[in-house]
Amino acid sequence: MTGGCNTGSSVNKNDPMVQYALKQREEHAKIQDKDYSHVFRKKSRFDMMRMSAIIIGIEFAYSAETAFVSPILLQIGIDHQRMTMVWALSPILGFFIAPLLGSLSDRCRLGLGRRRPIITLLSMLLIVGLILVPHGKTLGLLLGDTEATEDTPAVFTTSIVLTILGVVFLDFNADTCQTPSRSYVLDITVPWEQNKGLSTFSIMAGVGGTFGYALGGVDWEKTSVGAALGGNIPTVFTIVTVVFVLCYITTLTSFREIPLPLLEKDELLKPLTLSSLKKQLAKENEKLKYIKDSTALELQLAISDEKTSIEPLAYEKPVSPLENPPMVEVLKPVSPLENPPMIINCDVELANEAEEEDDVISLKEYLKSIVVMPKSMWLLCLTNLFCWMSHLCYNLYFTDYVGQAVFGGNPTAPEGSESRELYEEGVRFGCWGLSIYALSCSIYSAVIDKLIKWFGVKKVYMGGCLGYAIGMLILALVPTKAGVLALSTTAGMIYATLFTMPFILVASYHTSGCFKVKKGEQVALKQPRGLGTDVAIVGSMIFVAQIIVSMTIGTFIEWLGTPATVLYGASILGLLSSISAYFVLYV
Repeated sequence: MTGGCNTGSSVNKNDPMVQYALKQREEHAKIQDKDYSHVFRKKSRFDMMRMSAIIIGIEFAYSAETAFVSPILLQIGIDHQRMTMVWALSPILGFFIAPLLGSLSDRCRLGLGRRRPIITLLSMLLIVGLILVPHGKTLGLLLGDTEATEDTPAVFTTSIVLTILGVVFLDFNADTCQTPSRSYVLDITVPWEQNKGLSTFSIMAGVGGTFGYALGGVDWEKTSVGAALGGNIPTVFTIVTVVFVLCYITTLTSFREIPLPLLEKDELLKPLTLSSLKKQLAKENEKLKYIKDSTALELQLAISDEKTSIEPLAYEKPVSPLENPPMVEVLKPVSPLENPPMIINCDVELANEAEEEDDVISLKEYLKSIVVMPKSMWLLCLTNLFCWMSHLCYNLYFTDYVGQAVFGGNPTAPEGSESRELYEEGVRFGCWGLSIYALSCSIYSAVIDKLIKWFGVKKVYMGGCLGYAIGMLILALVPTKAGVLALSTTAGMIYATLFTMPFILVASYHTSGCFKVKKGEQVALKQPRGLGTDVAIVGSMIFVAQIIVSMTIGTFIEWLGTPATVLYGASILGLLSSISAYFVLYV
């Protein structure tokens, strides 16, 4: 599905009526029990960095997980095929729970807001995972596991259970925490800054990944810090935990959310969308009076029906009779039996439009919206699914690929052997490749807004997927150290694409109310949908992708007998995501 909605169906920041409505909301938000006016103000890049800080901590956690979980699992006796099944546990859980948490974040009634309580819960569980993953084997030995000896094999039963539990906690919560974090950014920014907010979110993700993966590239055992903390893996996870806590605190204390009970009872505190704008302007329209003198047309707002005093809306200069009025022209006083006056020079027409009553969306309707979606949402989910499957083939198994295919090492070789040392060296080198990929994600995210302006959302979406597919194919065919560093940059392209494009489109669907276009015209969507729910649905494609990849990639590696299988898969799936992106609805 291609095409777009009518131009009048989006919120135009340059429209004087939009600016007037926004100013009214900002002033109204100041006089509440707490000041919420920041929700309706322009945010600086620094403000958006504070709001998005949590993703740096999440990416640090991801970097430790990506670099070390596969080697950790292999070293405690879990082979490739079973290891990939371990990766499937978290996404199975996330596929069912993440959309429900997204719906819950739309309906959360706590005073802290709708998104931040969910972020807090997921963050606490993520920290538990960060503790269990590196220390699972140590805890297992304390609880009765035994190392291998000349006479008896190693017994790591408890270690395996604790480590797998840690992987599930770490992976599930790192994935799921992104949804309320993105929704928080969208809630606190005005519609025309949402692209900037999401690109900032992506830039911060790249920064977190860059430094997070670089941590894994350092041989900490040769440093005093590493010696004190017990080696490479415990040192990296300890640093990651500290960074995550600091980033969580920064986001939590950045901007206050408007609690849901207050949003429900006060129209002027709701986010500025096309629907809410129409309602606000319709109410204002009932109070408009036509005033004309010898020099100007001015829009006046009646204080009350009983009073004759009129309070003018401020303008910087009078309007010449020869000029078009800057906001509206009201032709005559409005009779209750007549249609509301036509608003001119405004993207939103209110003629013949009565004020709509707010719909109370039930939990049942929210759950239904998870399954019953417009075609535009299905296509967006499918595209995001292909993107995530492609990226996970690279991300989850890259250090293992470098250790085996590029360095010729063996993860199951005895400790201290040449093959084992080559593998561990390859894992560390792979971390530098991942660091470059994360850095390229930040750089690409920083320019993605300009690319969208130059080429359009559609071409940027398709191009990011296609560029990655080509890069992975070349790296699979030519497994060299230089290729690892150079071609990892293409992985940054698809990661930035994953972090921005689907959510830019979801935000635009909700802001404009446009989920379907037929013969160039917008088709009204009667089904109630929540922004947090839709962000969660699109974001949950990572779980579906991880289930599919985890359950199949190990088998394909065994069949083909080469770790390069993961990169061939990444290339094919990247191409499919580019093709699917062609059919997405672009507003």
